[in-house]
Amino acid sequence: METDDWGFSSEELDSLEKDALNRIAQRNATTATATATTAASTSTRAHAPSTFYHGSHARPIPSPVKPVFESHHAHKVNSLPTASANPSAGTTRKVSGDDTSKTRSIKFFLHASGNVAAKFAYDQVLVGALRKVPKATWNAKERLWIFPLLSLPSAEKFIGELSGSNIEVETLDPLLHRAIAAASAVPDLQDRYDSMPDSIKSKLLPFQRDGVRFILQHGGRVLLADEMGLGKTLQAIAVASCVRDSWPVLVLTPSSLRLQWASMIQQWLDIASSDIHVVLSSYSGSNKGGFTITRSNTKGDISLDGMFNIVSYDVVPKIQESLMSSDFKFVIADESHFLKNAQAKRTTASLPLLQKARYLMLLSGTPALSRPIELFKQLEALYPTVYKNVHEYGNRYCLGGHFGMYQGASNHEELHNLMKATVMIRRLKKDVLSELPVKRRQQVFLDLADKDMRQINALFCELDVIKNKIKACKSKEEGESLKLNEKQIINKIYTESAEAKIPAVLDYLGTVIEVGCKFIVFAHHQSMIDSIHQLLLKKKVGCIRIDGGTPAGSRQSLVTDFQEKDAIKAAVLSIKAGGVGLTLTAASTVIFAELSWTPGDMIQAEDRAHRIGQVSSVNVYYLLASDTVDDIIWDVVQSKLENLGQMLDGHENTLKVSNNNSNNQQQPTRMISSSSSPSKQKTLDSFVKRCSSHNAEADSNHKHPRH
Repeated sequence: METDDWGFSSEELDSLEKDALNRIAQRNATTATATATTAASTSTRAHAPSTFYHGSHARPIPSPVKPVFESHHAHKVNSLPTASANPSAGTTRKVSGDDTSKTRSIKFFLHASGNVAAKFAYDQVLVGALRKVPKATWNAKERLWIFPLLSLPSAEKFIGELSGSNIEVETLDPLLHRAIAAASAVPDLQDRYDSMPDSIKSKLLPFQRDGVRFILQHGGRVLLADEMGLGKTLQAIAVASCVRDSWPVLVLTPSSLRLQWASMIQQWLDIASSDIHVVLSSYSGSNKGGFTITRSNTKGDISLDGMFNIVSYDVVPKIQESLMSSDFKFVIADESHFLKNAQAKRTTASLPLLQKARYLMLLSGTPALSRPIELFKQLEALYPTVYKNVHEYGNRYCLGGHFGMYQGASNHEELHNLMKATVMIRRLKKDVLSELPVKRRQQVFLDLADKDMRQINALFCELDVIKNKIKACKSKEEGESLKLNEKQIINKIYTESAEAKIPAVLDYLGTVIEVGCKFIVFAHHQSMIDSIHQLLLKKKVGCIRIDGGTPAGSRQSLVTDFQEKDAIKAAVLSIKAGGVGLTLTAASTVIFAELSWTPGDMIQAEDRAHRIGQVSSVNVYYLLASDTVDDIIWDVVQSKLENLGQMLDGHENTLKVSNNNSNNQQQPTRMISSSSSPSKQKTLDSFVKRCSSHNAEADSNHKHPRH
């Protein structure tokens, strides 16, 4: 409590100041109108004057005098919910006392800080009661008493025990009460943080460490809503490593991210690849990661007995019985906004799995894409005993829409404050930019369908035959002819790989579109560019397209649209035509649907976003598929950069990849390099630093060692 030499508290001084200012204003108003009221003097004298005492002098002031202790007259807190926003904003009750001549009112509400705030006209009796509340403090700037959520019962108790007055108490809505009570009851698991392997702990950025601690503090039932590119997957894996006694783990994810999850788990955790089970509807790849692949269309029950079991949302309804019969104490639901539709089969099938788990992590950079009602199923998954009535939730937070019941937003500030206080942690790039490297590259592994791989597999067999003939040939002429055939087959594989990757690329881009961020996607073949462009048009995503057929005169206007118009979310560019001379810094996400034979083309393309004017960290995603031309191109790209570096710089160079966990922004961005092609990789080692110590011996054999 702030005091001065007079012995008054801060809130008392505030009230005295307002009292004086109010009465001075009334005095001035009286003086200005004195001559105008002469004719009515007889009527005026009929009323007894009230007196304002200043020192030892008294001066009459016309009545009535308005109450001066109205806290809403000063420092309005715009970010806080008000009762007027919704007639049912809180529960009001009276606490009756002996003195019925004086009525006091006090309002409790959820503050933006996540604490509870008390708002009332200054009254020494109420101040005395709030002084007893544990950890209650006076906020002089906002003129509020603020205390932790856990102290709310004490505050209500002390107010209720007051005697000698009538008190109207507007307390928190019952839904808020239940949510706060449920969040307070979960065990604090922060002591588990130290059980995280040092290989992970040492690589987490400061904000990621804060995220892990928040999740553990809130009992492992949390919505991690960090913006895309801030490492939600890594934070989830880090939390899983802290509660290893609760494995096996179930991971629900969009289909395009299943192999990505498997690779990340393999990269960061010291477990056998065969203990990572991935459920796929079809898979024709060579499974170089060594994962256990289970087909979802297998007749009978599916065995999910891996340490980590990765299933797409669309498959959950088909294997729900098998999933429910398994004992998954830890569940991760990636891109959890996929559960926004309450009527969707994947939502109704997934919800029991999520509610049953001891620990549940929902990951989404866009948890509510447009309306608060889209949050309800996610909140119900986290706390089914709290969010058990959609009408209660909808009437409080989803009113005011024009497109059907509960399609609007009401009390949205309160909802945001409630989620931050109980279940959600969210950071934006701009908030943690100083901790991020300037550019980060990452591989995304695609799983291709059997039918899409048949032609490629046939061409690879043909290529093997040609290679064997080249080795066995005796004449130079025959060798040159065979090498020409080899080149032609590789070009066919390049074209067929683009065709085969299209469905998987579109599936992945569908997930990116859901995020709602601006992004650039590069491709080489016309069929790939056309398919991506058609997808964006079909989904009504504003976009620009620049390829070899785009007139030079119109390119700058397209770039300007992308840079300046919020409605333009995507830029579809050919690597050759759109890879140079353009500034597209409005986006910080760059996606390569295909690779180029020329490494300089890809570096130039990346730098459409990573150039002067970029205010964010740039994330670059390479979409790769094993057993396609990607295997060949990667080796060629590395070889070209290596030779070029030796000639120009006197040392080797490679397509370097930023360590996305560099902790010191003052130092140059650390890089990881490798000459391994996707076909030779078991993990993401060539792009992202592997932290598992058991691979140190294997790493030492690489020409480009992994640091």
